[in-house]
Amino acid sequence: MQVIRNGLVLIEDELKPCDILFDENEIIDIQEHIEGDYPEIDAKGCAVLPGFVDVHVHLREPGHTEKETIETGTKAAAHGGFTSIFCMPNVIPFPDNTETMKDYLHLIDEKAVVRTYPYACITKQEASKEVVDMKSLSQMGIHWFSDDGVGVSTREVMKQAMEQAKDCDAMIVAHTEDMAYRKPGASVHESEVTAQKGWLGIPSACESAQLIRDLGIVEEVGCKYHACHISASESVEALRQAKQKGLDVTGEVTVHHLLLEDKDVQGPNWKMNPPLRSHADRMALIEGLENGSLDFIANDHAPHTQEEKNKPMDKCPFGIVSLETCFSLLYTQFVVREKRWTLAQLVNYMSKKPAERFGLEKAGQIKKGYQPDFVIVDLNEEYVIDASQFESMGKNTPFNGWQVFGKIKQTIVKAQTVWKG
Repeated sequence: MQVIRNGLVLIEDELKPCDILFDENEIIDIQEHIEGDYPEIDAKGCAVLPGFVDVHVHLREPGHTEKETIETGTKAAAHGGFTSIFCMPNVIPFPDNTETMKDYLHLIDEKAVVRTYPYACITKQEASKEVVDMKSLSQMGIHWFSDDGVGVSTREVMKQAMEQAKDCDAMIVAHTEDMAYRKPGASVHESEVTAQKGWLGIPSACESAQLIRDLGIVEEVGCKYHACHISASESVEALRQAKQKGLDVTGEVTVHHLLLEDKDVQGPNWKMNPPLRSHADRMALIEGLENGSLDFIANDHAPHTQEEKNKPMDKCPFGIVSLETCFSLLYTQFVVREKRWTLAQLVNYMSKKPAERFGLEKAGQIKKGYQPDFVIVDLNEEYVIDASQFESMGKNTPFNGWQVFGKIKQTIVKAQTVWKG
């Protein structure tokens, strides 16, 4: 057993001076002072928060280890205060059957330093042709299915997938993108701002049209559905209406879509899919998160090599890294500067709400009997983001050089320190 002492602990939305006693399985006690001679972690001057949960991370291994590995990606997660992550299935080979998934789980178990939950594909090889055997995969404990990176192209196939998901109480986690709306070489949001720079744009309907299609099928079938990286006001409105109908749907928003707009795009490190959209879209995302149309924050951490990102805008890959900067960026902008959110609101968006939606038992909060996963943060420490110091192999971030508050000092998973700064 160990005890965290001298910190301000976030309990039921309040920072309180408390000690926390825990072992590798659970939080045993939380008191103002815990007597006893236990190994101590001194959190003096810091906040003790529940470990963050990210349901959208690209670890790239197997198949693309020149970009990231399970080890480097999960170390990056730990550096950012994330203690549970969900890794996307666009790796090679695709985890679209039980044999491949078995190997994948073994690899994760061997290399990951935080709790890591893999998605299985919705369709074989993410090709939108044949739905995977969800029943056999769910019997392995895989309850989340995504073709992230591409949208499921036909209504018929998506309906089959949703029917299977409903039968085994699994969740469809959809990247919604209708390629009929995306011209070859398109790299940014379709707007006057980006057109002036000579870049080909992607309209909001590329995302929202397929989302609206999917929500219509959810209404017919009645399965659990989660929408990835929402970026457009039309999508926020579609989710709001679906929730009003009582559908079992949720949506996530990324850090970059909350902080940046089309006018901010300077080059490849600002290129992501979906793209940074207008000011009105960004405001709709913030308000949607606050009013419950959207549910929580995810990262869509997408590492690439410097060589790839050095290509021109129309040829370089989509995606940025963000695990290691997420908390500090959002804490600085929305809690410190704008005073729009409380610390507790931000942590709920990053811990409690994703844990609850994705069925992680006793995770995302600091309570007796819950997982012994914590992040210790100096909320007052100001620092400059330096991509060269990232644990991730990817350095592709638009936030390099930003001045922020909220330095992660220590991350603890299953009672083990996995990051200490």
